[in-house]
Amino acid sequence: MTAQAKKTRTAEKDAGGKPASYKRRYPRYVLDVRMQVKMFQGGEFGSCWGRSTEVGQDGIGATLTGELESGEIVTLEIPLPLSPYPLKVRAIVRYRHGLRYGFEFLTLNESQQETLRRVCQMLAARA
Repeated sequence: MTAQAKKTRTAEKDAGGKPASYKRRYPRYVLDVRMQVKMFQGGEFGSCWGRSTEVGQDGIGATLTGELESGEIVTLEIPLPLSPYPLKVRAIVRYRHGLRYGFEFLTLNESQQETLRRVCQMLAARA
């Protein structure tokens, strides 16, 4: 493969490995916090730690110490700026690239949605 073809092929995907034409519903903002992931695998409850990379009103990206599969449902505990308590939310694993994962939040209540809106507004102002 020529260098030009390789460049073009790479340019067709975004940082998350999605096609370049993919459009998110909400923008993502850089957020680096330590988070916990709780899961049910092989008939047992387990957990692992990770670091968030980006957050939006509908999901979060993170690098984890454990292994999850796309489509798996987990519980995330995420300490957010502006919030005295960690956000505890159910999420589905939407993608995995090595140790990097993308999660979509499920069933956010009104308070959680408002917290995420405020955090995203604050992070957007910093960018």
